[in-house]
Amino acid sequence: MELLDLQTLGFLLFFGFMASFIDSVVGGGGLISIPALMWTGLPPITVLGTNKAAQVMGAFTSFVTFVRSGKVDAWLIRRLFPLSLIGSGIGVLTVRQIPSEMLRPLVVVMLILVLVYSILKKDWGKESTYQGMSKRLLLLSGTVAFAFGFYDGFFGPGTGSFLLFAFLMVGFDFLGAAANARALNFASNISASILFTYFGAVNFRMQSLWGWL
Repeated sequence: MELLDLQTLGFLLFFGFMASFIDSVVGGGGLISIPALMWTGLPPITVLGTNKAAQVMGAFTSFVTFVRSGKVDAWLIRRLFPLSLIGSGIGVLTVRQIPSEMLRPLVVVMLILVLVYSILKKDWGKESTYQGMSKRLLLLSGTVAFAFGFYDGFFGPGTGSFLLFAFLMVGFDFLGAAANARALNFASNISASILFTYFGAVNFRMQSLWGWL
């Protein structure tokens, strides 16, 4: 296995740390990690797979922390978790069908769109107005969980923020929305990382380098 040169190693360590730090504070670390991995010359599908595999431990740690804090709505997440899991798997299967020469510019365009969204997003969630789930709202929430799960498997950056604002729109306060968003984000992360690994689309040298940051 070819060793990384010092310049590439230093580049990846710096941007891996920055991506992890930003993701833990405000989300959207993929806006840094994906361009950094693309810079190394990896195929786009391997960039997406490696990035997703590197995020799993962080997503798991956040999920466990929020569960222990009692902020996760267990009744709701039990119903939405499988939908996010399945949606993410279908997203991975879909992105694998896109030729590499088409996927690279698509990734760039999607990065720009997510960056614009991140800049323009609103600050909500000062207090909780959540009154419980009606059948209609539960159906809508399930659709959203599946859709963002698909997006996370297909591309990924910004998924946590999208889910956060979806829960804020339902009426959760910021902490409740963040906890439930992390639970669904973990579901989509684990599903995508398993499938990307199964299809050989994870560079474990890069993943092991970033996974501990």
